[in-house]
Amino acid sequence: MTLFDLRLQEIHNRLSKKELSVTDLVGEAFAKIAERDSRVGAYLTLNEEGARAEAARLDNKLVSGEARGLLFGLPAGIKDNMVTEGLRTTCASQFLSNYDPIYDATAVSKLKQAEAVTIGKLNMDEFAMGGSNENSSFHPVRNPWDLSRVPGGSSGGSAAAVAAGEAYFTLGSDTGGSIRQPASYCGVVGLKPTYGLVSRYGLVAFASSLDQIGPITKNVEDSAYVLQAIAGHDHKDSTSANVDVPDYLAALTGDIKGLKIAVPKEYLEGVDPQVKAAVLEALKVMESMGAVWEEVSLPHTEYAVAAYYLLASSEASSNLSRFDGVRYGVRADHSGNLLDLYLESRSQGFGPEVKRRIMLGTYALSSGYYDAYYLKAQKVRTLIKRDFDQTFEKYDVIIGPTAPTTAFPLGSQVDDPLTMYLNDILTIPVSLAGVPAISVPCGFADGLPVGLQIIGKPFGESHLLRVAHAYEAHTDHHKQRPSL
Repeated sequence: MTLFDLRLQEIHNRLSKKELSVTDLVGEAFAKIAERDSRVGAYLTLNEEGARAEAARLDNKLVSGEARGLLFGLPAGIKDNMVTEGLRTTCASQFLSNYDPIYDATAVSKLKQAEAVTIGKLNMDEFAMGGSNENSSFHPVRNPWDLSRVPGGSSGGSAAAVAAGEAYFTLGSDTGGSIRQPASYCGVVGLKPTYGLVSRYGLVAFASSLDQIGPITKNVEDSAYVLQAIAGHDHKDSTSANVDVPDYLAALTGDIKGLKIAVPKEYLEGVDPQVKAAVLEALKVMESMGAVWEEVSLPHTEYAVAAYYLLASSEASSNLSRFDGVRYGVRADHSGNLLDLYLESRSQGFGPEVKRRIMLGTYALSSGYYDAYYLKAQKVRTLIKRDFDQTFEKYDVIIGPTAPTTAFPLGSQVDDPLTMYLNDILTIPVSLAGVPAISVPCGFADGLPVGLQIIGKPFGESHLLRVAHAYEAHTDHHKQRPSL
């Protein structure tokens, strides 16, 4: 057992008793990175000097007995699309290969206030566009359970780092499933909060009406701790929800007696048989705890992927127009005029998947096609949200698989974007509706982790965490680690 296998409360108890120091925790993180990350590829930038200095400062607080933050001393990795003051932020793109931010994203600031220690920036699909982490312009991430397979994307580095024991917890971002799908593939816990619960300020935008920051952890309790630290209104973010943040830890009662679960039939169609079996077994566990479940229909699920890629690509084409080679990032040499500068900088800076989505989004927003594509996709989004609203009138949570399969081999889908996009078919509807969801390990198929997706009502994270925590307490899937 490593230090990172301990629960947060156990670590804090050991710190209080002086049986452990923050320097020990940070040293463990960098030792694991040195041992494993040349094979996994989870990190793009390390903050070793800064992290060790911060660990020494926090150890002095232990000696003096000062009050400590909620995440005191925990080594954390940050997805590389959240800006970090003085620590390079690239979005895994050549376009930002020289970008050193001068401020912190709000979520990063809140982690610092909670006294977590940032140990580095994590690999991802370029500008968060991808479902396998093969679109990083630096190097792919590999799944710690099987190094020949993908970790999922776009937060593949965030999930792989936790699974490999290279960080105590990480932050990821989820636009269409980019926290939950890699959490499923890597056998860890990934939470996408309600849209607006966690500030997007300082998150490099992909699709502004969908992007959301959330935690990736080893267990549900730790996820509650991290969400407690990063949730809350932020006046710097115009889409931040001004709602009270409850005590998420108090919700972890372990009691789900009388819970009413909806299981969409659409979420079990076309799913790998072993994945389906693991989900049905998880439902049996919940039944044994007093919950009841029924099959329901979310009839507009089949339109979700098409609507999502029109909307997300449209917003991406708008958001990425700021990368022009003038204001920040790389600039092409020897361009003859301003238009050539734009063209050459973007041609050199952006990778194939980013270019594909910019082109799709620009086409969907162009004159003569806006109503036929973008507007129609927005109407479908409304219908999908209505499906969820109507289901939540009768049921407490919705449950199904996180992904239709386990992690697929590296390179097997990279040249087939349509197949790649369909891997998010079970996570995208949740993102379009803006509701929260969590992926927790629920078993294995051919030795690879399977994720259970639990979906909740808007701002119902307390209830969501209670259900996930109660299920987790009756299984040991989350305790199993890859043998790197």
